Amino acid sequence: MREENFLVFGTGLSGAAAAELLLKEQKHVVLYDGNEKLSTEEFRRQHPALSQVPVLLGQELTADRLTEFDVAVLSPGVPADLPLVEEMRRAGMAVWGEIELAYRYGHGRVLAITGTNGKTTTTTLLGEIMKAAFSDVRVVGNIGNPYTREALSTTEESVVVAEISSFQLETADRFCPVISAILNITEDHLDRHHTMECYIEVKELIARRQTAPGLCVLNYEDQELRRFGQALEEKRDGPRVLYFSSSRALARGVYLEGDTIYLGTDKGTERVCQVQELSILGKHNYENVMAAVAMAAAFGVSLDVIRQTLFRFQGVEHRIEYVTSKRGVRFYNDSKGTNPDAAIQAIRAMNWPTLLIGGGYDKQSEYDTWIRAFDGKVKKLILLGQTREDIADTAVRCGFSEADIILVDSLREAVDACYTNAKNGDAVLLSPACASWGMFDNYEQRGNLFKEMVKELKE
Repeated sequence: MREENFLVFGTGLSGAAAAELLLKEQKHVVLYDGNEKLSTEEFRRQHPALSQVPVLLGQELTADRLTEFDVAVLSPGVPADLPLVEEMRRAGMAVWGEIELAYRYGHGRVLAITGTNGKTTTTTLLGEIMKAAFSDVRVVGNIGNPYTREALSTTEESVVVAEISSFQLETADRFCPVISAILNITEDHLDRHHTMECYIEVKELIARRQTAPGLCVLNYEDQELRRFGQALEEKRDGPRVLYFSSSRALARGVYLEGDTIYLGTDKGTERVCQVQELSILGKHNYENVMAAVAMAAAFGVSLDVIRQTLFRFQGVEHRIEYVTSKRGVRFYNDSKGTNPDAAIQAIRAMNWPTLLIGGGYDKQSEYDTWIRAFDGKVKKLILLGQTREDIADTAVRCGFSEADIILVDSLREAVDACYTNAKNGDAVLLSPACASWGMFDNYEQRGNLFKEMVKELKE
């Protein structure tokens, strides 16, 4: 099909980067945003390279105009099942995502990571390992650096480490990493994918086009992923499968036994490191380490290089990030804990009586399992945002004391309530189990504000 006329759907970071790539490739580009109140002047000021690109808003994109375009490029925030997107398909347009666009125009070897939780930590760590072993490494995708921003400058020697969300996988077609990984699959984004079955299917798309000798790294302790691994192994000319496990030894794969991580290969078993040698906390982070080790080792990176990077790695911002201590109270920022399973991992990593700040945007999640995972560690539950009443009701139903629940209207009130109620030896943890939308632009803004407020507290 012809691929000359592009409609880029979305004017955020990904949409702007996609449009800039297409302009450099001398394609005809039109930008579209459903927000009729968007300031095109402000957009052009922020993106001077796109100053001459037409921008359509809201109802300005009519059905008859769709015939002008060959391809629609959807930003990750645009659901692939929107009626307008279905109308685009009926008009004969191909529908790509930003990841698909970058892959088609980029070069090099791609290592791609998805999963409900742990993607950013694993991608960041794998990127650091690759940078220690190769001269041209790009860390891209959902981690905050659009793949489209890097694609045109890649070469056949480039190594691309990509964090891929379920939103980005919805529109993947030719995208085919040499090594993929699915870290885990737990309930999330049901407001977007509607059912767990659909969410699981979308996550598994990361390996859809992989064939031998490609490799897919999977979590052996996730029953859904073990089933998927068996299906891949039975597939004719399918990719190889390598597992990691935090609960059992594996003849081939990476596993945690006691306090030690091991790598098992056809040549035998080697010790990777002890968890005490790592700077990051919690079993979920050890699983992230194992996934990165599996991918790097399979890519041919030596264990010496892998170990050296592991020992230097300090974790990622907003993920169980130590902020400071005041009056003997430790403060941790886990703003990236945007779903109950991620928040469970954070509370499990706490080794002190904890005052927990939760709540935010409603993604139609269930909170029972998260509340039960408190396991006596949470002494006060401070709740804010759209979900605060729902979480409070769930907590009481699960046996948490109503007297230890505090409802607040702002993050400032939450921080003050924690500091008022905390004692020497306690921890304060921001781990919302919910998205930030509605009160904040994103989880980064929420986490940065939390850190600023904590640092302003008087000793």
